[in-house]
Amino acid sequence: MKVFSVKKIFEIAYAHRLLNYNGKCENLHGHNGKIEIMVASEVLNNQDMVMDFTYINSVVKKWLDENLDHRVILHKNDPLVKPLQEHSQKLFLTSSNPTAEIIAGVIKEEIRKLGIDVNSVKFWETDTSVAEVKE
Repeated sequence: MKVFSVKKIFEIAYAHRLLNYNGKCENLHGHNGKIEIMVASEVLNNQDMVMDFTYINSVVKKWLDENLDHRVILHKNDPLVKPLQEHSQKLFLTSSNPTAEIIAGVIKEEIRKLGIDVNSVKFWETDTSVAEVKE
């Protein structure tokens, strides 16, 4: 059986740091991240598509813009949360260290909640470092 797939790519700017990490990433720092969303299906819809790119863009870009783009992504227990909130910084808090793997998983989970049955999410932290979560 054939499997069709479509991929949409997005970019965000964000800052993060890792708790209990011994290395450069223990310090607050920024990235220009790239997100690849893959949707696959064995059947095409009535327009002969897996899913319309425009629809994927409207749903995913809106969520990324409202939640991750130009945000500081921190573990909810990070001691920087309170002072940054006191200075009106826009934060996105995770229940685990905000690694590329965790961020990819969060994106996949949230986009699925919005009705897009995402097969995989790749999160490029840099041009040479990527994490992927898939079925």
